Amino acid sequence: MKDLKYLAAFTIPISAFIGIYIKGYWSFITPVYAFVLIPALELLLPVNTTNFEGKEREAKLKNKLFDWLLYLNIPLVFGLFYYSLNELAASSIATYELIGIIISMGIVLGTNGINVAHELGHRANVYERFLGKLLLLPSLYMHFYIEHNYGHHLHAATKEDPATAKYNQSVYSFWLTSVTRQYINAWVIQGKLLQSQNRRKFSLYNDMLWYTIIQIGHLCFIYYFFGPSILIYAVLAALVGFLLLETVNYIEHYGLIRKKLPSGRYERVREVHSWNSNHVIGRIILYELTRHSDHHYKSSKKYQILDYHDSSPQMPFGYPTSMVLSFLPPLWFRVMNQRIPDEMKEASL
Repeated sequence: MKDLKYLAAFTIPISAFIGIYIKGYWSFITPVYAFVLIPALELLLPVNTTNFEGKEREAKLKNKLFDWLLYLNIPLVFGLFYYSLNELAASSIATYELIGIIISMGIVLGTNGINVAHELGHRANVYERFLGKLLLLPSLYMHFYIEHNYGHHLHAATKEDPATAKYNQSVYSFWLTSVTRQYINAWVIQGKLLQSQNRRKFSLYNDMLWYTIIQIGHLCFIYYFFGPSILIYAVLAALVGFLLLETVNYIEHYGLIRKKLPSGRYERVREVHSWNSNHVIGRIILYELTRHSDHHYKSSKKYQILDYHDSSPQMPFGYPTSMVLSFLPPLWFRVMNQRIPDEMKEASL
């Protein structure tokens, strides 16, 4: 029964469905749930630092339930997304309701969409990687697959990585630099991958071209069947979704920088280069994303067996609470800056 705890991740889309269906002030139930109730629970509940060992670990790894809990997000995310489009097209709603629904749907796209896509995108199975890319579509962030897998995991905790926030950089500044640099990097990485395969950049083998075509097709489909006003809603929900991802990127490596060796190369990524949290609610809702150091140690490692490391820097709060804190830069700097080693502060500037 303990394995079913990850069903709690579905409370995000369930809350969004309630808000979209009832409307009114209920439209804001998802942001209130995600950024008020969950942080409150994280402050009240104890952390859990236990790791699975031996036969229990093997059993968790072989249990297909954990995979199906991820797969279930595909019909949930797409079903809820198109349900929200239909509701907005068929109903006359107030501006405040529209704002609430956009934020709610964006949170679903960020958590049950991009976050699950991130997990599936690291799998060895081609089918699972395809599902991961599919989940990035509603957020218009399909390039994330290329930049994250071939860029971020190589350059994490360095100045070369757009997804590593500098010391004293606000989350709002980070949104701008990370979003633009990651997109540009994805094209550069794709070009290098094709060059290594002796293929032309502008060819049928260029995934970035396909992602662009697919996303434009997705938007044209919405425009044709739902109209221009609903298209704007879909784009704004996508914006909320990928900014939620970038907020997570911000808190994951904020101010943590790898040393540059005499050879000019960086030291390898270690447990000290990612912020971690063992707060139970955030761990479950985000499919163990908060054990981020172990994910960077072995990116193909499935979420249910990610480990806690004593040497990993720990956040004072869970990821959802930390995200809220990051929206208030002076408070974020006051809490987090003192936790960053001095040598990393200097290297980050």
